[in-house]
Amino acid sequence: MICMFFYTFAPMIVEISSLSHPGLEVYASLTEAQLRNRLDPERGIVIVESPKVIHTALAAGLRPLSLLCEKRHIEGDAAHLISRMPDIPIFTGSRELLSKLTGYTLTRGVLCAMRRPTPLHPHDVLTPNSRRICVLWSVTDSTNVGAIFRSAAALGTDGLLLSRDTCDPLGRRALRVSMGTVLQVPWAWADDPLEELASHSFVSAAMALTDDSVPMDTHVLKEIPRLAVVMGTEGDGLPKDVISRTDHVVRIPMCRGVDSLNVAAAAAIALWELR
Repeated sequence: MICMFFYTFAPMIVEISSLSHPGLEVYASLTEAQLRNRLDPERGIVIVESPKVIHTALAAGLRPLSLLCEKRHIEGDAAHLISRMPDIPIFTGSRELLSKLTGYTLTRGVLCAMRRPTPLHPHDVLTPNSRRICVLWSVTDSTNVGAIFRSAAALGTDGLLLSRDTCDPLGRRALRVSMGTVLQVPWAWADDPLEELASHSFVSAAMALTDDSVPMDTHVLKEIPRLAVVMGTEGDGLPKDVISRTDHVVRIPMCRGVDSLNVAAAAAIALWELR
């Protein structure tokens, strides 16, 4: 006789009434820097917001540690997520309580603490098959970083290199603005992105307003087999010493006396034109 047993996994629901409940500190009191170093200096923790982005993170292989959601979402927007994560605590409470906890109303009422993914090396980004790369040099606004990643993913960019002083793409806001594409497009920190590009036979094109810059739609740029577009910080743009080390300097032709665009908008145009 064959006996069949069916097991039903009940979610670990933890209804909170106090903001000091153990386990909530990752959502409430830890800074981004503390989250990066939490428990494991090499991995840390990321906070992923909204069901869609959490599903993307799970598909990318991130390991969930806990979930925080409004009570009404347990059998609503978060139900499918909870079914995929039977072994982690599901913290829940009213919208008002969670807003006090996080300092703002949650996007679609769900947050997930997840183990930070293993960082890539520049050679994981600059592969033999890579043709178009975006470099972020000292880009410090998390909203811009998230928007650039989303454009890079949508427009077929093969990967991104980031200077060490660019803000963390896995920070809560950058990850949310990117709609999870930070977890889909290969990227890596680099001590000297231009040196890495040169060692992998990439031609670099700085986005800058200089006397010798050429329009972005210059045909020769599109014919370059391995091209990296280098974007600078908000406001000041790329430093002069960085511009002087690049192979080309390019600009977006503009009208009505406008001389520059937001770095996220400029990146989207550049990645489309030079794809």
